[in-house]
Amino acid sequence: MQKAAGAQKQSVNHTSPLSVKDIVIIGMMTAILVTVQVALSFLPNIELITLLLIVFTLVFRWRALFVVFAFILVEGLIYGFGLWWFSWIYIWPLLCVFTMLFRKIRSIFFWAIASCVFGLAFGALTAFPILAISGLKAAIAYWIQGIPFDLVHGISNFFLALMLYYPLYFVMNKIYRQFYSNDRKLIP
Repeated sequence: MQKAAGAQKQSVNHTSPLSVKDIVIIGMMTAILVTVQVALSFLPNIELITLLLIVFTLVFRWRALFVVFAFILVEGLIYGFGLWWFSWIYIWPLLCVFTMLFRKIRSIFFWAIASCVFGLAFGALTAFPILAISGLKAAIAYWIQGIPFDLVHGISNFFLALMLYYPLYFVMNKIYRQFYSNDRKLIP
């Protein structure tokens, strides 16, 4: 009987890496990403996902990776798990890692340029599965045929970041303070 009580006590003290708050916030951020992506899907390569993920990562740090993987899963469920989907498994987390490495930089121009470069490089990054399946020539051809879309992607990311970085950062910081005010001091 005493062993059973000890085992029960252990399970009560077990802490999860994610709290209920975390799960709710992650769900809300994922819903925002999916909604924005679907709403803008009629515009070729004009998207807010890059900027939103940068802001989510700056404010919520590593929790943003849970958002990224939930978003990727939902996108696969909506559009199917094609070859593009496998590249998203490393592309979007790569953006979060980059953002974490430079998280102390608050310059709107830095993040606008980073968003632009990410948009310009997106086609090259999505060519890696083609490289693995069909070889170098096919990957280069895939990347080259997508350069006009990458240009639109990069330029639109730049201007969207210039226009929306500060408002989005302000709102997400407010949400963070509301839910996690006791966790850590926020970086202004």
